[in-house]
Amino acid sequence: MFSLRNYMEEVVIKMEEDILNDINVCKCEKCRHDIAAIALNDLPPKYIVTEKGVLYSKIDALRQQFEVDITAAITKAAVIVKRNPRHEE
Repeated sequence: MFSLRNYMEEVVIKMEEDILNDINVCKCEKCRHDIAAIALNDLPPKYIVTEKGVLYSKIDALRQQFEVDITAAITKAAVIVKRNPRHEE
């Protein structure tokens, strides 16, 4: 079975935890989702069609090309969410 995926979404989710560990920002589920959504809205989507698991090695190679842009987008999003958190206190 083929699957359509936005590879940027997968990479942002994978990188987000490591990046947020270095930033003083709330790491609750709501804030993490808000940060990921804001970052993804700043990054160009990269859709791939793949059979289950076939292109994951290629995705990992492509991820290296975008790491700087993704890190910047996540960091920028974290600052936005930190200034305006939408979770309950």
